Amino acid sequence: MSGTMGIIFGIIVLAATIVFLIRQVETRLVLLTAGFTMAVAALAPLKAFDAFATNMISGVLIQNICSTLGFAMILQITGTDKHLIYGLTKGLSRVRFLIIPGAAIATFCINIALPSAAGCAASVGVIFIPLLISQGISPAVAASAVMLGTFGSMLSPGLMHNPIIAKLAGMDVMEVIKGHAAATIASIIIGAVSLAVVAFLRKEDKNFKSSDWEDVDRNFKINPLLAVLPLIPILALILCSMAPVKAAVSWATAVKVPHAMIFGAFLCLLFTRTNPQTAVKKFFEGMGKGYGDVLGIIIATGVFVSGMMALGLIDAFINLLKNSQDIAKMAATYGPFLLGVMSGSGDSAAVAFNESVTPHALSFGMGVANMGSMAALAGALGRTMSPLAGAAIICAGIAKVSPFELAKRLAPGMIIASVASLFILM
Repeated sequence: MSGTMGIIFGIIVLAATIVFLIRQVETRLVLLTAGFTMAVAALAPLKAFDAFATNMISGVLIQNICSTLGFAMILQITGTDKHLIYGLTKGLSRVRFLIIPGAAIATFCINIALPSAAGCAASVGVIFIPLLISQGISPAVAASAVMLGTFGSMLSPGLMHNPIIAKLAGMDVMEVIKGHAAATIASIIIGAVSLAVVAFLRKEDKNFKSSDWEDVDRNFKINPLLAVLPLIPILALILCSMAPVKAAVSWATAVKVPHAMIFGAFLCLLFTRTNPQTAVKKFFEGMGKGYGDVLGIIIATGVFVSGMMALGLIDAFINLLKNSQDIAKMAATYGPFLLGVMSGSGDSAAVAFNESVTPHALSFGMGVANMGSMAALAGALGRTMSPLAGAAIICAGIAKVSPFELAKRLAPGMIIASVASLFILM
């Protein structure tokens, strides 16, 4: 099957893929099935198999993603993540008028060290949400504040999108993060201010009282040193990427994400005196989870893209975008954004877009890194306001409200942030 018939068939499969993703069928299953179906229809099944095999051994992606999630597991078993969370909690409780935006921004910062949105929501939510409610904030706003911060992983080298964009653009992963940092930080500030305004207008920012909620653990003893340890790898990578440091320290340019994560894990073990045997097992368990959960989506997306390419769907879409740079910019932003809202996951749409369209960004008059970052950030913003997102369901469960209550309060900020990001990056 080729030509017009192939494109029509590809559009039908693409539409079915979106429907199944919205219905929250296992993402990898949907993408693999769609990819192989299109490849077989194009009489080129080996292209799908080749894409599967090639994406299994993407060296830089494996190193960055697996080492980061291994380090995240170390944070959990050493308890250093709790010291960071409680440290931020103590600071927030002292500044009443900043407590809503502060909770969102604090979650955002924690999500850089713990790049899983659902994992971060669970770890932070059980502390921050009761804290906010104890300060008179409504449960829906408290849960929304935590949910809002779960796209902080955009600034993490372990997030799957950053290594993918770096590979496409021929750049270091930290350079990619620097490139979209302004848009990402602007988005969390816009979202935090918007949520605070929504809470004020709805009169949900004070006076909430309920006997069902207990205060947070005020007796938790915060160790400032342990609270800083989760941030050490990120700080080390930022420092080593600065020109003055590169000039002064000859080996700074050789420091990569795995080096920083292993060093951070070692410091956590050293200062918490955690059993090394247990720690090593958990570190590799985290690495395996990173490969299965994160690399698994990348592998499945590669198969999906290979099927679209075999049917000529990618070439047709690229030709359409070449005729209008404005359409290309809007597609990079609101394609992943809308699918993120509808499916609860911005990853599959953003990865598919970046694997298939972003390599041709120069022909649209845009930079590869900027276009790729826009798709990734837009998908994250869409997912943040989706009631179907796993992190939203976790936050809503802790707060004992419906996920749709979170979506209503987060939508204004995420929509405004998507527009602002489009202008900043494009």
